[in-house]
Amino acid sequence: MIEPGRSGAYVALFSEIGFILLVTTLAGVGIGYWVDMNLATRPIFIMVGLFAGMAIGARGVWILIKRFLATFDDSPGPPKDKLKS
Repeated sequence: MIEPGRSGAYVALFSEIGFILLVTTLAGVGIGYWVDMNLATRPIFIMVGLFAGMAIGARGVWILIKRFLATFDDSPGPPKDKLKS
């Protein structure tokens, strides 16, 4: 459930996720296309760039979501630093 006053944070999160995936995927395909044009190996590096861009984008989204979820401190119980001992 969305907390009052946090809807803007969710909109920003989802738009940043889309932006990260778009930019990294297009950059990977663009670099792969450039390499393919220079080496005359048409579909190989485009596919490599596509998958590399998607993997980098997925990693970026993972980091972004972990950072976003760390802002929530709703967990009941003792503080997390006391659980380490």
